[in-house]
Amino acid sequence: MPAVEMVGVSKTYRGRGGQPLKALDGLDMVVGSGGVHGLLGPNGSGKTTSIRALLGLVGVDGGSGTMKVLDQPVPSGLPGVIGDVGAMVETPLFFPGFSGRRNLRLLAETAGVPSARVEECLELVDLRERADDRFKGYSLGMKQRLGIAAALLKAPRLLILDEPSNGLDPAGIRDVRELIRRLGSDGRTTVLVSSHLLAEIQQVCDSVTILARGRRVASGPVAEVLSRAGTGDVRVVVPDPAAAAAVLSAAGFSVSPTPDGQVLVHGAPAPGQITRVLAEHGHYVEELVRVTPDLESAFLAITGERA
Repeated sequence: MPAVEMVGVSKTYRGRGGQPLKALDGLDMVVGSGGVHGLLGPNGSGKTTSIRALLGLVGVDGGSGTMKVLDQPVPSGLPGVIGDVGAMVETPLFFPGFSGRRNLRLLAETAGVPSARVEECLELVDLRERADDRFKGYSLGMKQRLGIAAALLKAPRLLILDEPSNGLDPAGIRDVRELIRRLGSDGRTTVLVSSHLLAEIQQVCDSVTILARGRRVASGPVAEVLSRAGTGDVRVVVPDPAAAAAVLSAAGFSVSPTPDGQVLVHGAPAPGQITRVLAEHGHYVEELVRVTPDLESAFLAITGERA
């Protein structure tokens, strides 16, 4: 059973001058149960709107499609499963003069959650030692982690995090990344995390959906998406890079320099052709490495194809 399903969902806002603005345009998305699924796209691609729609916080265009969360239709079935869903959408709000522990205890009392769960969640997000400090004295990273702790109070089967690393310094990003990785590996919780930070998605997610202009342009396991958008680039190390680049260009290869002054061959169908051409002209390869695409290059290749 998928944790999340969206089929043909559209959402239109009124822009400036009353002009219609499509935030979601027939969006399809499936998030399987377990692990960490990334929702990736630039600002304005529809990430937050899709999350708010799944949580029933915004209505979608009438008759535009269907949505399910934990196998229940949205919005009609949400009351039956909302206790199994935890979410942090945008900046978490807490009482600044209260400690982190007191803030969580107030939320737990309101939700009917045992106080022991507060301590468990503080432990999960590594805030036990700072739990009695006032919230207003927390760093931004600590505030984000407390927000995640609040979302975890009900021990949700589905945890939704909207841009949890937004605005954090490198240390904060690392802490949130490690936390998400732990949560996704426990086997009990499906984590749906949105981000415009491609490197973060690549490091923490098992699968990904890439959005552009409110549409899905790619989805699947991260490794599969990367291989699907592979560039076929090959890095060539030779004693005389400039001369080797000239030979390869004359032979019809597309080449460019690497940052360290060597040769990058684009779209090479078989690396052996490179070594043969160079050897025929007296250039002998010292190293030949196929470049593995990262999620950033895959994203640019995929969205460029669909632009």
